[in-house]
Amino acid sequence: MESMVRTLSPSDGRVVVERPFASAAEQAACLSQARAAQAKWQQTPLATRQEILTRAVDRMVAQKEEIAAEITMQMGRPIAQSPGEVNGFEERARHLISIADSALAKVDPGPKTGFERWIERAPLGVVVVIAPWNFPYLTSVNAVWTALLAGNAVVLKHSPQTPLCAERYQQVLQEAGLPEGVFQYLHLDLDGTTALVQDPQVDFVAFTGSVEGGHAVTQALAQSFKGCGLELGGKDPAYVRADADLTQAVETLVDGACFNSGQSCCGIERIYVHESLFDAFVEQAAALMASYRLGDPQDPETNLGPLVNPRAADKVRSHVQEALEQGATAHVDPALFPVAQPGTSYCAPQLLTNVTHEMTLMREETFGPVVGVMKVQDDEEALALMNDSRYGLTAALFTRDVAVAEQLAARLETGTVFMNRCDYLDPALAWTGVKDSGRGCTLSAVGFEHFTRPKSYHFRLPTS
Repeated sequence: MESMVRTLSPSDGRVVVERPFASAAEQAACLSQARAAQAKWQQTPLATRQEILTRAVDRMVAQKEEIAAEITMQMGRPIAQSPGEVNGFEERARHLISIADSALAKVDPGPKTGFERWIERAPLGVVVVIAPWNFPYLTSVNAVWTALLAGNAVVLKHSPQTPLCAERYQQVLQEAGLPEGVFQYLHLDLDGTTALVQDPQVDFVAFTGSVEGGHAVTQALAQSFKGCGLELGGKDPAYVRADADLTQAVETLVDGACFNSGQSCCGIERIYVHESLFDAFVEQAAALMASYRLGDPQDPETNLGPLVNPRAADKVRSHVQEALEQGATAHVDPALFPVAQPGTSYCAPQLLTNVTHEMTLMREETFGPVVGVMKVQDDEEALALMNDSRYGLTAALFTRDVAVAEQLAARLETGTVFMNRCDYLDPALAWTGVKDSGRGCTLSAVGFEHFTRPKSYHFRLPTS
């Protein structure tokens, strides 16, 4: 059994971070401290919580370049793109701070003679956040900032691929004046993580990761009644209607398929194009993919970095190879990307046609810079294919007709529907999924409901 977190660089396999796993005694002490600190933190005025978390955001933004370098080193995103994660973190964090007053406000059910009545949003207690590596701050801030604003204590267990992100949170929150114990992190192995979520001192678990990981969390919690939020995978589709702006659709969807090397739960993995635009779309999208620069993520000219590890890249290659063996056609020449060799983390982008829903490529999450494109005759065929998935995170419609988009969106089995954009989380909107994409919600005012519980007050007033 490993006793250390060892983070390997996706670009060259060298060890870039080593940290010891927390012991059982350290884990127990962390949770005891969190519970004691939370009891005081929930009594802290919301305005004070907002001030502290605002200072923490300021500290994070001030260290943007340093944090970006850490992201690139740990998970391989091109250095030209990593600062954008800090920008996204800031956008979400500041929005959550700005809406906390209204989201956590008392609910007034209306007057009743002789009584005072209201409903409060009470904190849950100790919240465990289990965060992934692919967007290490953008995924975790959704839960961490909401939970802290709502008066909870947070224990963050980050991915072993991005342990420095957990430590960076601790640093900026401590510098911002957060009371000791309100936020802590633990580096844990699988057994330690299971023990953490099962510990009776934990009140809620917010997990972001794979469907398999979501099942593991729910199984670990099966003997308790504590809640959990699950932000899981996706096989997100897009539909390009006959009236779409073709150039805009191509540029947006290729970026949606390739950004972060396709390692996004809401990245585009399936595209359905009206037959009148199909040939032009494929030609333009393949040409754009072929222009990407795959290479060393430390190179500022690189816009497509390695996948997180060789296993992930080999999985993507296997999806492509299986599809080709079953009759698919590849439109991007792999020879343009000589660094993408079997056994490495580097994976060439690819666009495939002549694909079907019998292929793994069109059914299961590929999580790489690869997309399958199918021709459709009309809206009904596109809608049926988009819904033909066990996932339901986001879907994108490209059209000039807002009314039609609204009608189609109402019938899509998904948590978010985009029109003329994709692969983006608006912090003012609820981030949620259906089917195997998870349950619960983060972001927006609705997200605060999942990190609090309703508490009713029913007071009969004295008569004299």
